[in-house]
Parts: sequence; C-alpha cells; structure tokens
Amino acid sequence: MFGRRSNEAGATRRPAVQQTGTQAPAKTVVEPKQTAAPPPPPPRAEPVEPQRKHSEEYYDVKTTVFNALIDTIDLTQLAKLEAAAAREEIRDIVSEIIQLKNVVMSIAEQEELLEDICNDVLGYGPLEPLLARDDIADIMVNGAQTTFIEVNGKVQKTGVRFADNAQLMNICQRIVSQVGRRVDESSPICDARLPDGSRVNVIAPPLAIDGPALTIRKFKKDRLRLEQLVKFGSITPAGKTLLEIIGRVRCNIIVSGGTGSGKTTLLNCLTGSIDSDERIVTCEDSAELQLQQPHVVRLETRPPNLEGEGQITMRDLVKNCLRMRPERIIVGEVRGPEAFDLLQAMNTGHDGSMGTLHANSPREAISRMESMIMMGGFALPTKTIREMITGSVDIIVQASRLRDGSRKITHVTEVVGMEGEVVTLQNLMVFEITGEDANGKIVGRHRSTGIARPRFWERAEYYGETERLTNALASSEVRDEYGNTVGEQHG
Repeated sequence: MFGRRSNEAGATRRPAVQQTGTQAPAKTVVEPKQTAAPPPPPPRAEPVEPQRKHSEEYYDVKTTVFNALIDTIDLTQLAKLEAAAAREEIRDIVSEIIQLKNVVMSIAEQEELLEDICNDVLGYGPLEPLLARDDIADIMVNGAQTTFIEVNGKVQKTGVRFADNAQLMNICQRIVSQVGRRVDESSPICDARLPDGSRVNVIAPPLAIDGPALTIRKFKKDRLRLEQLVKFGSITPAGKTLLEIIGRVRCNIIVSGGTGSGKTTLLNCLTGSIDSDERIVTCEDSAELQLQQPHVVRLETRPPNLEGEGQITMRDLVKNCLRMRPERIIVGEVRGPEAFDLLQAMNTGHDGSMGTLHANSPREAISRMESMIMMGGFALPTKTIREMITGSVDIIVQASRLRDGSRKITHVTEVVGMEGEVVTLQNLMVFEITGEDANGKIVGRHRSTGIARPRFWERAEYYGETERLTNALASSEVRDEYGNTVGEQHG
C-alpha cells in the first residue's frame, strides 16, 4: 500500500517506488480503466483559456518525465488509493523526477506539467480542463493537434493538443471501455458516454484520415428545467405552461430539431411534468436522459461483439419494454424502424410517451417518421402509415438553433388528423423573428396562433387543466434579446 512520505531526514521511499541509482525498475502497468477517477477540479471564477500553447521542448520534457514516472510507479497499487491521495502521490514523484533529471522550468511551468501528468494518469489527459468547464457545450477533437469547443453557441479553437494520435486513441479507448465498448481498426466507430452522462462519439483511423476524431456533447451539471428555458429566452412563461400541460395530460410528444438544437435537453425538461408515481422506461443508444422520477428503468443498446454477434438494437429495446408494464415510454432518439414500434406503443395504451428525431420542421418530422417506418421493410400503403402517425402522435415540439447560436422552441404544433392523404397540422405557438440587434443577436417573439380549443382539450378537462390551458393559448409575449418581456398581446 502507498504511504505518505515522512518529512524526517532519511525517511524511506514509499513501497510504490523502488529506486536503484536514479531510476526504478518498471512495475506492472494496469489498464487505464482500472485507475481511480480524478477528483473534481476547483471551480473557476470565470471562463479562461483552457490551455495555452506550449513549445515542442515542453512536450519533449513532458514525455521524458511521464515515461520515467511509468517506470517508477506501481499503478496497481495506485489504483487502490482514493483519487485525491493518488493525485498527491503522483505529484510528489514527478517533482522528484524533475529534480533528478535537472529539468530547468519555472514554477508556473512545473505546476502545469504536474497537473498535465496527473490528468494523463488519472483522468482524460488534455481534455480535463475542458471537461471541468460548465460553460462548454461541445468538445470537438480533430486529431491530436486540433481541438475546438462551443461556448454560448459559437465554435472557437483552443490551445489544447495531445502528444500524438496514440495518446488521443488511448484516451478514447479509456472512455469507451468504461461502458463496455471498444474502438479500434476493426470497430472504428463507437458511441459511448462519460460518467456524468455526457455523450461521446469516436471515429478512428482508417475512417478518420487525420487521426481519431472525438466529439463530446457535454451536459450541464445542473439539470435544466422549463423555468430555466424561460430565463434563457427559449420559450415564454405562457409557452412553458403549455408544455407543462401537454406533458401532464399524457399527450404523445415528438421533439424535433436539427443537430445541436437542444432536443435532448428539451426532452429532459418535458419529463419534469410526469407524475412521480408513474413507471417510466427509457430506451437510448447512450444513456443520457436525467429523469427526476423515482420509478425509472433505463435501457441501452449494445453493439455486436468481435464475432459480430450479441447486438441489441433500439427496436429490440422498444419491443421488449412493452412487456415491462411501462406507463410511459421515452426513446432518446428515433432513427430507424423502431419508429414503427414506438407509434404502436403510443397507439395501444401507453399515452404520454415521448421521443426525439432529426427534422427541421414539424411537417418534415412527419415525413421523417414515414420514411423510417418504410426503412423497416413494412409493406404498408402510405396512407396507412400516415393514419398510424396521426392516430399516435399528439404534439410535435420543434427546437431550433438560430444563426446567432441561440436555441429557441420555434413551434408547438398539434397533429390534427387527415384530409385525404395529407396529414393536417395546426400550430399552437410559434416563434417569429422580428429583426436583429447591433450585436447580431436575433430579436423575436413567441406568439400564440389563437387556437382556443386544441384536439387534446378533453384530456385537459380530465386533468383539470382547462383554465391554465386557456390562459396559455390566449397570451403572446414579445421578448427582447435578453429574454425580458417588453409587451403583451392577447388573441
């Protein structure tokens, strides 16, 4: 077991380190996934540059010190320590290695080197400073030398870099192995998640020509609620009330939107209206939903093994969850033939089910569902498929990312029925762009369309929500670029 070094003169070295001359013999190195998780770094008062650019000499020194550390320390024993104690041990040993090798560095550079090496051994290396920042929405690593982040809807390049593609690939393998997945030449594409629920995608060579491409969709540590979407200007108080009612009265909801529009965040917010005594089953490719209710069963797909067997698809999960007595079924993202099974579930007593899909408008969302059902090889007439959609889906909530980087709920649309072979939709609330300010921020308003009695009115009566529903549909608020109400109209 490790022991802290005594301050007395002549104190012996820790059992983790054996020294002969200036360097100890190599110890058995364990897999990275067996090491302790890094402790959370102290919160930053304000966003700072994640990592300044270093010279090639810095990285040469770091490689030399890191290799000496691996030759010196017993990672098997290190893995048994608490994260804070393990980090302290590494810092002590690295400091000694720097002295033994007569490395000339400033105090600031030495401190940064110590932190970098601790992150390499215990965490995710150069990604750690980025993961610690709560203002970052996405981290995009395009090979070892290039890393971008998204902050406040804008993409910017950082000074973060990896020693080489091998280090980046090792970190990717460390991430995906935590959820029982793998990424290598034989399986170069992988979806995974971090312990905090952040979504991870890795695509490795030979598919990624310039080195491994790692994309992390970060989730905020504080779980968002509809009230916070009002604060951010994504929806008005009246729109928030409308969404709360839609969720509570068990409407079947499809959240539609483009990439990065906030579909999963919005789905998380909508689930906040579900009563705490309902049994909810979630089906996801990578488990990332953060439901607040106590009775939740989370299911996750599984890729095939090395022999190409054992795959569990989204459709398998949706079909199986029907046998689990769910009161609500929530599908993280509908991408293929599982759309048929979800619609069947919505139409056979599982009211209040929800899912997301990629589409740029409510009308396009209907077409996408139709296409996904056809992808499953179902030999059904187009009219039959559309009738299934209209009989299953009650509401489509459209999320969009505008050109200034802001995210808005642009449509709350009701699926009314069929006119001939055409699906009939009616908007309950829409976002209208009215202009742009001097800083390039979009200015607009959420406006009620004046529909006084939506199709789910009887559901609202059953749950005693007609008065709130009437007030929500009657109000239309004009909001400035900061989300403040500056005027109100009534339809």
